[in-house]
Amino acid sequence: MVVCGDDGLAHRLAAELRGVYREQVTLVVPPSGRSGRQPMAGRARAASAALLDRVVTAVNRGNGGSDDTLAPGERVVEAVEPTEAVLAEAGVERAAALALVYDDDETNIRAALTARRLNPRLRLVLRLYNRRLGQHIEELLDQAAELAGGGGGGAAGHGGDGGADIATTVLSDADTAAPALVATALVGTSKVVDAEGLLLRAVERRPPGPGEVADPGLCTLALLSATSNDPAGDEGSEDSGEHGPQLLPDAAAVAAATGRGTVVLEQLSYSGPPLSAGRGGPPFASLFSRRLRWSLAGLVAAVVALAVALTVVTQDNPLHATYVTLLDLFAINEPAHHQSTGRQVLQLLSMVVGLLLLPVLLAAVLEALGTFRTASTLRKPPRGLGGHVVLLGLGKIGTRVLTRLRELHIPVVCVEADPEARGMAVARRLRVPVVLGDVTQEGVLEAAKIHRADALLALTSADTTNLEAVLYARSVRPDLRAVLRLYDDDFAKAVYRTLRTAHPSALTRSRSVSHLAAPAFAGAMMGRQILGAIPVERRVLLFAAVVVGGYAQLEGRTVGEAFRAGAWRVLALDTAGSGDGAGVPPGAGLVWDLPDTYVLRAEDRVVLAATRRGLAELLGRRARPRSTP
Repeated sequence: MVVCGDDGLAHRLAAELRGVYREQVTLVVPPSGRSGRQPMAGRARAASAALLDRVVTAVNRGNGGSDDTLAPGERVVEAVEPTEAVLAEAGVERAAALALVYDDDETNIRAALTARRLNPRLRLVLRLYNRRLGQHIEELLDQAAELAGGGGGGAAGHGGDGGADIATTVLSDADTAAPALVATALVGTSKVVDAEGLLLRAVERRPPGPGEVADPGLCTLALLSATSNDPAGDEGSEDSGEHGPQLLPDAAAVAAATGRGTVVLEQLSYSGPPLSAGRGGPPFASLFSRRLRWSLAGLVAAVVALAVALTVVTQDNPLHATYVTLLDLFAINEPAHHQSTGRQVLQLLSMVVGLLLLPVLLAAVLEALGTFRTASTLRKPPRGLGGHVVLLGLGKIGTRVLTRLRELHIPVVCVEADPEARGMAVARRLRVPVVLGDVTQEGVLEAAKIHRADALLALTSADTTNLEAVLYARSVRPDLRAVLRLYDDDFAKAVYRTLRTAHPSALTRSRSVSHLAAPAFAGAMMGRQILGAIPVERRVLLFAAVVVGGYAQLEGRTVGEAFRAGAWRVLALDTAGSGDGAGVPPGAGLVWDLPDTYVLRAEDRVVLAATRRGLAELLGRRARPRSTP
């Protein structure tokens, strides 16, 4: 496996492949001190590569450090750019899969085209933020592989998954992490995984009382930590021991889990269409202010009253009386010289109402013009807003999270310091209130109504900014639900532990985008379709779609027999287009309430919930014996 990247996702992915799937990994990263890279557009191609590229093969690196550092015996290639020479040095021609996870889309596309030429049978995994471009690139690279004779399958993947072993997979770390971040902000209500239009909902329930048994719901996905003070000091991670979270417990473990909270599968449904882009313009009610609407209503009522009075005084037809009233209103009727006093008084009153109508009509025109002019500008938070989510940062991750929150019809107020940020256009299109300003400055969070918010999502690219915002918000609202995006995992653990100790009654979660996205990228490198991930404290529960054929742990077994506690569990069966027995109707789509006696067949496509190691054991390749370099 070859992994190329310039940020934490590359290191996370290499560690995932090495530690979970037991794969041999070659990591291509920029030289030390040159991790920050500019986009490739505008740079000289061959001359720049010849001048700047420095390829160093480092075996048995002993630089220590965090969990993301490669273990001794792994191979590292240091290079500024993933040029053809660098990819050849990394062994792309002999590799089973290549992941290109640079932060710049153009860099990944350029390297993918080069790698496809070097190895048509190479399984490619690209990190692209632009989803539409990603679809076209995926089709292009697959066509290139087919024309070159490489076919659509991977070089060394498991053959049982059929179409899942595709040649090219385009993923976005923002799309992968956004559902988990949204779910964390909504903890206590629901956690969600959006998988190709399918919305999986998982609910975190409080620990039952003494003598009570946790309600498993449709399916119990996890048992939460048995204690709020993790004795292992790893705060709900995989190293927390028996007191940490337990993923995919069996019925006996659930029955014995008195006093422990649970994460249960409560509802499964198809997600509705996203909110309208608002191309039809602002709604009619927003064209005019409330005061102006009341003024117009009062004038209309006055005209109606004058028409009724004229009908009574002159005994005229109501329609003709209304017509005459309008003529008097606009001062285009003949003076009532030789008519009754009542008629003359009504004509004078109509002219007075007409004079009052002129400024109201002018104000209506000006307000309508102003509304259309400001339709593309940013909205301000309404005065009575409450129960909303405050989102800090509208970069790649923040933009995807904002879109997901609005699809779930959750009120959001965004805070962004850069008026040209990537997500500003999305906020305008979705008509989401935005506060422009540095979140570390006094008064910015107050303008976002933080004192009435339900949750705070701090997703800027600066750890210190996110931490400062959460600390200040907690000083305003000690019980505020807070989610931080922190890059350094050790720093995240320390912050999480301290905040939870200082505010035991409030929910605190620290999330790393690379930590949430790495399992999906690793699964794609193994040729698997990872639908999404749900965070359970500091662990991750994965959802994958597989075809049963070729997997001895699934094929020919019943659903009950295929379940392995703490590793994987069959959740649903896709019966579209096939006839099934055992009480499962044909063509029913996704069937979630599978009986434990249903026998899984080779052609069945199922949805699995699995831990990282469980999914690796079930679907991953077994590592070949490593030779000493």
